[in-house]
Parts: sequence; structure tokens; C-alpha cells
Amino acid sequence: MEMEKSVQALASATLLSETLPAEFIRPLTEQPTATTRHYGPVSMIPMVDLSETDQEKLVQAISEACSTWGTFQLVNHEIPSEAINRLQSVGREFFELSSAKEKEECSDKAPVGGSRSVGGYGRQVREDADGKKVWSDHLFHKIWPPSSINYQFWPKNPPSYREANEEYAMYLREASDKVLKLMSLGLGLEENALGKALGVEQLQYNLKINYYPPCPGPDLVLGLVAH
Repeated sequence: MEMEKSVQALASATLLSETLPAEFIRPLTEQPTATTRHYGPVSMIPMVDLSETDQEKLVQAISEACSTWGTFQLVNHEIPSEAINRLQSVGREFFELSSAKEKEECSDKAPVGGSRSVGGYGRQVREDADGKKVWSDHLFHKIWPPSSINYQFWPKNPPSYREANEEYAMYLREASDKVLKLMSLGLGLEENALGKALGVEQLQYNLKINYYPPCPGPDLVLGLVAH
């Protein structure tokens, strides 16, 4: 099966011709210049600081964020910057491989229209009602638990890709466990209540790396649609 052409490959030809394919050009009302907020106050998403030593304050902060916004930004989560940088580095190295075939080895091999998984390397295939596409490629796979991982979707090059992902997954699970315990306490439950209810050891963690190639018309396209 020949894989659908990646946006990265398409970008090289597009930069030379300076002509964007019509299926990537968003309607006027969806173009970045029309949708970007340029003025006025911006409401701040609640921030939860895991370095807070007063547990009562921490539980209150996460409870308020969950009940008012339903989301929050986690800071001082103890995921080392070095681990995050290594993950970003191997992701960048993968997309910068000169061999398209090597990247496609991590793609879903099912034929178009067949039973395809959500994992692997490829272009963003989601289209809206008008058939518009987004200007990005991706690499998507599970990083936990080991029983759910399909290593077909994990690049062998760069060689340190697996190590960087496994290291990041370890720290991510630790941070996630802390958040679940705080949320449990905020609900007036025992700290392990949500973890037990969710089956924390078998919770699936996914990783998605989005790659946005250079574009000659960045004011006309979107790298990610509302979701």
C-alpha cells in the first residue's frame, strides 16, 4: 500500500511553488488572522502548583479548578526538564529523518478504507464538513501500560527513542497519580479512591507528537482544528 503523502513532503514542493493546495486553505472566518485574539484581557486557566507544601491548600486549589473550569495547568510537577527535552529531541529527530520509507515503517499498514488503528505515523486525516485538512503530520502511540503498547509504531531511529519515551512515561504516571489522589481528597474520599475506581495500573497513556512543516501561507491554514 502506498501511504498518503505526508504534509512534510507536500510542504517541500509547496514552498518551491508557493501555491497552497486548496484543501488546506481555511474559510475566511477560520483563518488565523480572523480567529486570533489580539486585544482585551484573557481569562487565565487555573494553575495548580504541585510544589505547594500545604496539602489543604493544594486540595482546595485543584478542587476549585475542577469545579469551575474542569481543567487546569499543572506546574512544578517534578517531571524533569531534561526528560521533557529528551522526548522533544527524539521526536524532532524522527521527523527530520531523510528517509521517508524509514518513517513510514511506523505507520498503520492497513489499506485506506480498511480497519485502521489510531496509532502510528502519518498525516492528519481528519477533514471537516467542507473537506478541509490541517497542516501537520503526527506520530501517535501508547506509552503505558506495556501490555497495550504496539512497538510497530515506535521508531527504531533515533536509537534513544524508546528510552526517552519510557523515562517520560514513568514521570508522567507519578504526576498523574498525585493528581488523582488530590482529586480524591477534594471529593472527600480516601486518597486512593479514584485510582482504584479507574484501575490506575491499567490506565492507558498516549503520546502524540505533532509536526508542523514550514508553510508559505501560514495565515491561511491551521495546524490544529477545534476539538
